[in-house]
Amino acid sequence: MRMYAADAALAVVIGTVVILGAALGDGATPAGYALTAAAAATLAAHRHAPRTVLLVSTALTAAHVVTAHPGPLAALPVIAAVHTASRAGHRGLGAGFAAGFLAVYATQDALAADGATGRAMLLAGWFLCAVVTGLADKNWQAYLHQTEQRALEAERTREEAALRRAGEERLRIARELHDSLTHSISIVKLQAGVAVHLARKRGEEIPAALLAIQEASGEAMRELRATLDVLRTDEPTGTPALLVERARSAGIPVTLTVTGRERALPPQLDRTVYRLVQEALTNVARHAGGAARTDVRLAYGETEVTVHVTDEGTADPARPAAEGTGLTGMRERVTASGGTLTAGPRAGGGFEIRAALPMDPAGADGPAPESPGGAVPDRTPLAAAP
Repeated sequence: MRMYAADAALAVVIGTVVILGAALGDGATPAGYALTAAAAATLAAHRHAPRTVLLVSTALTAAHVVTAHPGPLAALPVIAAVHTASRAGHRGLGAGFAAGFLAVYATQDALAADGATGRAMLLAGWFLCAVVTGLADKNWQAYLHQTEQRALEAERTREEAALRRAGEERLRIARELHDSLTHSISIVKLQAGVAVHLARKRGEEIPAALLAIQEASGEAMRELRATLDVLRTDEPTGTPALLVERARSAGIPVTLTVTGRERALPPQLDRTVYRLVQEALTNVARHAGGAARTDVRLAYGETEVTVHVTDEGTADPARPAAEGTGLTGMRERVTASGGTLTAGPRAGGGFEIRAALPMDPAGADGPAPESPGGAVPDRTPLAAAP
């Protein structure tokens, strides 16, 4: 909304300046006012249709020049349109329209009887500045975007390093507990059990403290094993359907389609499917504008399960997909499960990820790589949006 208001304010300001300039000058006509106002009004749409705005504003202002031969200030809508077109990447088009308008203006100057023949040169300098500043603005915006992306990448790298260190520390603690505490508790439990057995064999009364030690050591061993399982495991904390629901709650229009006979998958395969959907939805949230329509399809076959995620984002089909950390991690997971992965821009726009995973990963190289703590590399993990 602020963007539309700013564009409308620009059109109003330029229109006001040009109309005031015409009113204070000579030869102002109602038709000239109308053409000037219309040319300035088109600037409100410069952000969405820069080429159309350039064409219309140039045509209207040229008509004003032919009918009324105003001063150089009347060219302000065209100068602004040339600047915005150059900023949008249409530098050559902007320069061409500027040259055409200058030709019309110079011709009218040459035909004028007031001797004002140097104004076209002044306009030429203004148009040159418009093209140059538009290009400089485009480069500056690209630099800011690149800087922002680098900052995000550095933040992701720091998060991944922290998660990796946390995972390594968690595994170290698990090993230490297993090697030291488990051994000590096992000895206590064993000795208590032997003492109870000997007391029963001799017909002696078993001390209550000894029974308490035996029961407490057994309970401690069970709790310790459960704790070690938690420290060592990295299981998904949900399902693809839950990921889709989280994405919807975050404002991403996602649909989930499941075909075939849905059934429980082997742990490694189930984990890989979950991580693929999670990473794909994270990609949509980060790179497709967040509001891009997304389709998630899970197909359960007899010998394989297929994960197919498409979005209607802004990916350019002419540009190959950059193999970032996220795509690399997805490819490693799929390869470790013995499957195949294709990912890249779609012909009609947007992005597509398709993975085919065998139900029995006989050709897998080993367990799928897991990021410590279940985090998915690249593209910020979705908390509100998965």
